[in-house]
Amino acid sequence: MEKELPPIPAKRYFTIGEVGDLCGVKPHVLRYWEQEFTQLRPMKRRGNRRYYQHHEVLMIRRIRDLLYDQGFTISGARNKLQELVQLERDKRRAGEVALEGVEVIEVDDSSFDEAEDFANEEGQALAAKLHQLRRELFEIRDLLSPAL
Repeated sequence: MEKELPPIPAKRYFTIGEVGDLCGVKPHVLRYWEQEFTQLRPMKRRGNRRYYQHHEVLMIRRIRDLLYDQGFTISGARNKLQELVQLERDKRRAGEVALEGVEVIEVDDSSFDEAEDFANEEGQALAAKLHQLRRELFEIRDLLSPAL
């Protein structure tokens, strides 16, 4: 059942129908999973409408993977999810940052040097801003990377 799921859009809240489409699961299954997985608690508004946040969509995808792709039972998936949540909590307490899913991109410095060769002042100002942004991003990456 290894079906490619669509990317999650940059939105704050998702309806149950949107989450169903993003995760390849029908809405009635999502409502059932809410009863079985205590970590899954979408916000409810008027008329008991459910609104899921980005982290809940990721959790639903993880639950779906455990049940449909890895063959766990509901009980087994619940236990595995609990283990994973506890492991992430322990890492945070230990000061580690999980960078799962973060891709390290190596950038050739020459592309930034070329940007500095712009003829006008506006181009040079843009190049300077890009250079500063690049330095800050590398500093952030180094702060988030686990010590090797």
